Amino acid sequence: MTDSIRIGNFIMRKRKEAGLTQQQLADKLNISFQAVSKWETGNAYPNVELLCDLATILCVTTDEILTGNEKAADGLSYSKAGVDIAYTDTIKREMAEHLRTEDRRVLNKMGAFASLYDIYFPSMRQPVLVLKSEEPGSKQKLAMEYGYTESVCHDMINHLVNDIIVMGAKPLAVLDTIVCGNAEKDTIKSLVKGIADACRDNDCTLVGGETSIQPLVVDAGVYVLTSAIAGIVEKKDVIDGSAVQDGDVVLAVASNGLHTNGYSLVRMLMDRMPQIKLDQIDGMTFIEQIMKPHTPYYKAVRGLFGKGIMHGMAHITGGGIKGNLGRVIPEGLTAQIDLSKIRLLPIFKYIRKSGNISDEEMFRTFNCGAGLCIVVQEKDAAAVMRHISEYYDCYEIGRIRCGEEKVVFMNRPEWI
Repeated sequence: MTDSIRIGNFIMRKRKEAGLTQQQLADKLNISFQAVSKWETGNAYPNVELLCDLATILCVTTDEILTGNEKAADGLSYSKAGVDIAYTDTIKREMAEHLRTEDRRVLNKMGAFASLYDIYFPSMRQPVLVLKSEEPGSKQKLAMEYGYTESVCHDMINHLVNDIIVMGAKPLAVLDTIVCGNAEKDTIKSLVKGIADACRDNDCTLVGGETSIQPLVVDAGVYVLTSAIAGIVEKKDVIDGSAVQDGDVVLAVASNGLHTNGYSLVRMLMDRMPQIKLDQIDGMTFIEQIMKPHTPYYKAVRGLFGKGIMHGMAHITGGGIKGNLGRVIPEGLTAQIDLSKIRLLPIFKYIRKSGNISDEEMFRTFNCGAGLCIVVQEKDAAAVMRHISEYYDCYEIGRIRCGEEKVVFMNRPEWI
């Protein structure tokens, strides 16, 4: 018996056991009864988009439908534990289209146990790998709730890439992990597409990863994302802050909003003031403002790599300017930051006012409009600002001076 006939006979038997006519089954699936008839005669297979609903209606698993065999009623199976291998295999096949790449350094395709990536760089004398992992934090919970599935993937990858480019690295390859309670094909496909597209936007490649279905660990409908990246930089061109010196200028590169930090506080604000979700801020709703994807800075700074111009760079994430810029300031030096020069975005002004949040808390939790800080010599500052301003607003916010504290704030921010 061919697979199609065996599957057809199985569907017909289970349909009859459920007391349904072909038309009734078709109505439940919102398809024509002719489609059901074709399945049962072995002339067609059920479309993968319908498998989960069909299995639910027939009280079987998608694995049983795709094999045309019912598992023993008294035996345990992976499917009965919530992981349907046949169904997840169909998802993996659909993932493959988003993992196609022209990157010749990727030496194998999806299906291998691990990804092979050629790291021969003849133009580099001492190539250094720069490695980082990242996740989009609690922003992903809001993303799933409000329909920003692909957008939050750009958040994750842009954050990840920003964390390695501040060391002067070119992004190369990304591995992702998706942990979920149940495998919803459209959602997983959307996530993989979002991650792959974000990688391409940052001139790197999604080379593989893992989709882990954990029904007894993660609730159905919950997705937890994480990813890791490998970048490359010539050892002599590593940007680590060691070149920062007295008299250097600190530049800010504009963010577009919250990026991926401060969402636990924002969710608390939303719980207390649910009406703010649709409030208009600078022509957008509150939700639209806070769900803007994390700004990607690679293309804005890559033209400055390898020139010794940038003495230090800091990606401003959780901990704000103090918590991040301080990581690249050498001992005995202080970054004096003039808060009155920071071009505060309307969304931060709104959050501060709505939550009655102190300035100290705002600048510890959020980037407040400065998503990247760059330390350069005074003689190079104007040229760097012109270069970056082709992509994002870039301006001076401070100076490096001798001192004991890594970062000190001066003056008051202009919230009004």
